[in-house]
Amino acid sequence: MFTFENYLKKDLKELKYLFSISFLLGFVVAFGQITYETVYVDYDSVWQYKNLRIIPIRPKAKPGQSSQSPGVLSLSQALKEGLATVTERGTASTENVHWLRINNRSDKSLFVSSGEVISGGRQDRMVARDTILSPSTHDQYVPVMCVEEGRWSDKEKKFAYENFANPYLRKVLDESKNQVLIWNEIDSQLGQMDSKKNKTLAYLSHTLEKKTMLTGDEYFRYFQDKFRRTDSSIVGFVCVSGNRVIGCDIFAWNDLFYNQLEPLLRGYIDGAVLFGGPVSLTNNVVKEYMDNVLANEKGQEDFVGKNGKLFRQGGNVIHINTF
Repeated sequence: MFTFENYLKKDLKELKYLFSISFLLGFVVAFGQITYETVYVDYDSVWQYKNLRIIPIRPKAKPGQSSQSPGVLSLSQALKEGLATVTERGTASTENVHWLRINNRSDKSLFVSSGEVISGGRQDRMVARDTILSPSTHDQYVPVMCVEEGRWSDKEKKFAYENFANPYLRKVLDESKNQVLIWNEIDSQLGQMDSKKNKTLAYLSHTLEKKTMLTGDEYFRYFQDKFRRTDSSIVGFVCVSGNRVIGCDIFAWNDLFYNQLEPLLRGYIDGAVLFGGPVSLTNNVVKEYMDNVLANEKGQEDFVGKNGKLFRQGGNVIHINTF
């Protein structure tokens, strides 16, 4: 029913959103691009546990500049606090496979990242690109890819947030956006695990293995303790396993990074446990890699364009992800 009071509430919410977005963009301009001018890789704070080495990335302090966001929620945070909901786009028709509806009921913008996995619905999905959703009474949609080949049910299961996919699957997603190649990568990963329990083609089926879960939890407790014991100025990290950099994630703000920290860690740990090896890469080689990412905007554009993605809002970088 239309009432002036309801109309006014809706109008005020929309005005508040417009103000928050303008403030957000103004703040990002102050932060500028994400290069060595604004951040540094802290090689003095290297953390390593078994097959995974993590090197923090910190902002360079500048007078009058803050690395706190003007109020941006992560998807995991919003779902945990009941501030957002995920539902199917519509009917059971397969034309809705590559979309999910997200309602942002908070008064803040919602950051959704490519590589985040959501189970349930009519099949498990993985977010296909970085997106910022406004607080709104209207339905909003995000593109997704299927990570559960063979199931498209008429009856929806309850949706649940399942952290980030491991970096190997995220790499295929960002390089191809191709459903068949994503299914092929999942099939290859499940095959390499040689698990008797992986009788389905669901990416998440490997998480049911008790040994994998216990090992992953050991890694997580170690790195969680390291992050707890350091200051809260970190905005990203670079991860190494075996003889290669397996990924790097950097955010414009440290609070957004910390809101993404647990699901990101879970994804990288998953990759290191299942497919990594003893770390043999030197920090000098890692520095050469990070120079490609952070030395300057032109080099960054070229390197990230071939080895990951850059997410911008209003022309300014919010998230860098490389593999």
